[in-house]
Amino acid sequence: MNNLAIAIAELTVANLGSVLKNEPLSRHNTWRIGGPAAVFVEPVNAAQICRVVEIAGAYAVPLVVIGQGSNLLFDDQGVAGIVMKIGAKMAAVQVIGERIVAEGGVWVPQLALVSMRSGLSGLEHCIGIPGTLGGLVMMNGGSHRRGIGENIVTVDIVTSAGQQQTLSRKACEFSYRHSALQGSGCIVTGAELLCTPAQRSSIRREMLNDLRERRRKFPRKQPNCGSVFLSTAEMHASVGPPGKIIEEANLKSRRVGQAMVSAQHANFIVNLGSATAADVLALIAQIRTVVRHSIGFDLCCEVRYVSPQGEILPAHLRAAELAG
Repeated sequence: MNNLAIAIAELTVANLGSVLKNEPLSRHNTWRIGGPAAVFVEPVNAAQICRVVEIAGAYAVPLVVIGQGSNLLFDDQGVAGIVMKIGAKMAAVQVIGERIVAEGGVWVPQLALVSMRSGLSGLEHCIGIPGTLGGLVMMNGGSHRRGIGENIVTVDIVTSAGQQQTLSRKACEFSYRHSALQGSGCIVTGAELLCTPAQRSSIRREMLNDLRERRRKFPRKQPNCGSVFLSTAEMHASVGPPGKIIEEANLKSRRVGQAMVSAQHANFIVNLGSATAADVLALIAQIRTVVRHSIGFDLCCEVRYVSPQGEILPAHLRAAELAG
C-alpha cells in the first residue's frame, strides 16, 4: 500500500466530516474545469483541519486547500492527493458591536449582507465577490482597488505544521492583492473584522449599485473565474486595466477549444460548456503574447493553476511552460 492509499485510509476512519474518493474537482470551482481529487475532505472545525494537515504531512501527500474555487484552475488530471474544502460547514458569523467574527468558509456576499443588516459599513465592496472569507483574506481580495485587509483585526490560521494560531493584522502584511499568508502553507480558518456604524439604507444602496454595475459589465451566465489577469498600479496608470488592454488588442471572443475571451468583459475567460484546463492555459498564453507584442507589458495572472502534484502557481507561469 502506497503513502496516498494509507493517508486515504486514515482520513476515512478519522471522523473528519465528509471524505470522498475520486471526487470531480469540476464540481468545486466556478470555471467548472478539472479532473478528480484522489480524496476530497470537508472538515467542520479547526481541530479537524489540524488532523488533515497532520495526516498529509506524515505521509508526504499533497494537500490543496480550497474555498469556493473562484480563483483556481485545476489541471485536467485533477490532484493526486488531498483536496480540503473550507466551505459551508465552517461558515458561522457573529456580530459583536462594531466587530464581526466569522469562520473561513463563509460565503463573502453573505458576510457582506450580515454587515449591512447590522448597520456596519466597510464590506460593501465585497458584495459581488463569489468566494469564501478564507480565500479573500489570503489574497487580500476585494474590488474597486480595496482589500479585505483594511477591516482585519486578527486572522485565525492552522500552520503548515498543523498548529492553531491567531495573527494580528500587522503580521499579515497586507498589500494590494497580497498578504504574508500566501506561500506560508497556512490555512485561514477565521477572522475578526472591524467595521464602522452607518445607516443600513446607505450601505444597501451602495451594495445594490455595485451589483447592478457587475451585472452590466461581467458575464454571469457562463462559468468563469472572475478576473484572469492582475491589474498593477504601474500598468493601470500607463495603459489601463487588463480588460481594456485585451479589448484594444482585438482579443474579445478569441477562442481555444471551449475556452473564450468574454465578449462582455475581456479580462474574463468563459467556459462555453466543455473547456479544459489546457484550453484555458493556451488562451492565456495567446493573450499574453499579443499584449506583449502590442504594448510591451507582460500580463500576470490573478488566477492560480493547481497541478496534479498539488503545486499552486500563477496560471501564466504554467501557460508559459506549455507554450515553450
